[in-house]
Amino acid sequence: MVDELLELVDLAHKRDDFVEHLSRGMRQRLCLAHVLVHDPPILLLDEPASGLDPRARVEMRELLRELGKLQKTVIISSHILSELAELCDTVGIIEKGRLVAAGPISEMTALARGGRVVRTRLLDPRRTLPFARQVLESYPGVVEFLEDSDEDVVEFVFEGDESQLADVLRHLVNAGVPVVSFNSERVDLEDIFLRLTEGEVQ
Repeated sequence: MVDELLELVDLAHKRDDFVEHLSRGMRQRLCLAHVLVHDPPILLLDEPASGLDPRARVEMRELLRELGKLQKTVIISSHILSELAELCDTVGIIEKGRLVAAGPISEMTALARGGRVVRTRLLDPRRTLPFARQVLESYPGVVEFLEDSDEDVVEFVFEGDESQLADVLRHLVNAGVPVVSFNSERVDLEDIFLRLTEGEVQ
């Protein structure tokens, strides 16, 4: 068991070293190995990447992803929101001891914005962009177009889940719109946090 855990946290080569001789990142991974001895199904980690250098942060992220693959439920408490966006598929926001919102990151983004921003890049945009907008205007869930988009992109706000978003793409392609790329706006947890909290300190 010990050998397997040291391999998992990439510390097998440090097996005979004293703990005080390990770097901070190694100590963090050693703490995880210690917790995993009893094979718990749920891990609650408080700021697991705090104080780590960039390389150690990357190593910690990879280790946490590996724990997810091992069917562990990993709950992370952290104020480093950019780290959470890379690690988590579900988030909960707590303010003054109260759960303000919780759910998959994609749904949280839609909740914060009142809809998700979708960027659709087109082939031959001078000819196809007006037609693409015409096709989208009557589609349920398309609530507004953003006018500051690039010349070859139609950008719009969509109210709907992932399956409905897939239907929008199918609708465009079936209508003959030459879509080069189709994607939702990159998740920004800091923006979500600021929109869903009031900034009150307890």
